[in-house]
Amino acid sequence: MSPFDPGEPDPVPGTPESAGQPAHSKGSAPIAVRTPDPAAAAAPAEAVEGGVLGPGYRALSIGIVSVVLLIAFEATAVGTAMPVAARELDGISLYAFAFSGYFTTSLFGMVLAGQWADRQGPLKPLALGILAFGVGLVLSGTAGLMWLFILGRAVQGLGGGLVIVALYVVVSRAYPERLRPAIMAAFAASWVVPSVVGPLASGTVTEHLGWRWVFLGVPALVLVPLALALPQIRRRASGPPPADLPEGGPGSTAEPRGRRIRLALMISAGAGLLQYAAQDLRWLSLLPAALGGALLVPAVLGLLPRGTYRAARGLPSVVLLRGMAAGSFIAAESFVPLMLVTQRGLSPTLAGLSLAAGGATWALGSFVQSRARVAPYRHRLMAWGMVLVAAAIATAPTVLLAAVPVWVVAVAWGFGCFGMGLVISATSVLLLELSAPQEAGSNSAALQISDGLSNVLLLAVGGAAFAAMGGGAVGAAHGAATTGGAGAHTGAFVVVFLPMAVVAVLGVWVATRVRRPGPSASRANAPAPGR
Repeated sequence: MSPFDPGEPDPVPGTPESAGQPAHSKGSAPIAVRTPDPAAAAAPAEAVEGGVLGPGYRALSIGIVSVVLLIAFEATAVGTAMPVAARELDGISLYAFAFSGYFTTSLFGMVLAGQWADRQGPLKPLALGILAFGVGLVLSGTAGLMWLFILGRAVQGLGGGLVIVALYVVVSRAYPERLRPAIMAAFAASWVVPSVVGPLASGTVTEHLGWRWVFLGVPALVLVPLALALPQIRRRASGPPPADLPEGGPGSTAEPRGRRIRLALMISAGAGLLQYAAQDLRWLSLLPAALGGALLVPAVLGLLPRGTYRAARGLPSVVLLRGMAAGSFIAAESFVPLMLVTQRGLSPTLAGLSLAAGGATWALGSFVQSRARVAPYRHRLMAWGMVLVAAAIATAPTVLLAAVPVWVVAVAWGFGCFGMGLVISATSVLLLELSAPQEAGSNSAALQISDGLSNVLLLAVGGAAFAAMGGGAVGAAHGAATTGGAGAHTGAFVVVFLPMAVVAVLGVWVATRVRRPGPSASRANAPAPGR
């Protein structure tokens, strides 16, 4: 049977056949009793009857989506201001650390938030995360030295890691299961405007007010969404999980705190060492690379669901798929503007705009997967989404040929972003469906670790391959590049895109394993991190 053969339709959610298992899994008894959804049970009647913007959820939805919107603006704008900041601070040689510092500390923040939220609820990690994010912005915006700028980015990454996992736990606790796809689609949609406007706004601010205001202008704006969301989070999602929920198992409130914190420190340090080694291609770099790998392997095995590395059915494949999709696509996308500027002579603005439509198609993909009528087929949409992602990555380097028009990249990336919208939002929804309430934080952290770590590792691999093929000299060709032909370093781009396309193709197979065959055990029996 083809991986995309519909086969037997999934059980309709809410029927006895679907009890104990989501109708579509992002891992036996014939029929298991499903763990009650505390959010649905505790929700007031008027909230259950409405949608995410109904009277009972309006303030919470607007508040948390606005937080994501502001973080999205910062994430899309910072890339435009970063080169100017590094040049002014005399830190071009440390440029990559401004990005890696953020990703490294965010991995630690994700684990910390997952453990903290499972024990005490998401309110405190969310509040601390937003505070840390704001402090990091202020540190970077006022830095007089590049290392202080990098320190600010690291503090900002810690806050970002805390926030993203805490928001997942808020969704798990505060929204009934039927509304979770819609709020996840809203999270994705909140990136549409920033992806288009963010770089242009950042460029304007950088040119007229200075790069520092790209960092200093955001902290004050977050006060309004916090005022809307925090009271609702305190009422709906604060505190430990209900006492009558089953305990035990890694990731639950019974697990020793110190172990996961140690693993979090190991995964952050290991990722940092690997990034450093990838940016310094000398024989001596093998030492930090080996040390980074020695720290990463046991940490990853302890923090991700058992069987993730072999794509075990159910929760492990959901977590693995998230990393394969995000890592391959983001690593490839990072090199698209550079390829268009240096090899086809586009201006930086036009190169950035060639990817702008992707924000809208990504949101469209998220919207499609959130529809109730497609819920029984969500796992198939994920497989087709990965096909689109692989095709987009493989198509992008064809513009290295002079005969291929540059608009091909824009079209291909629009389809790829649509596929990413299908996959990323669906993995978020399926993870919450497969997670018992007391493990929602740890499992959400595992999902985000897979996402963030794959970005770090695949960017390191792509960067090392790019440098090994002479990519460091690409910038010299910028002035000579013309729209009539490719530059002299096409091989440096090919060795980045093709491996990422292979990873995405493997993701198609993993997407066929996100649900378990036949009747399954309850969500509480799904593998938890470290088990």
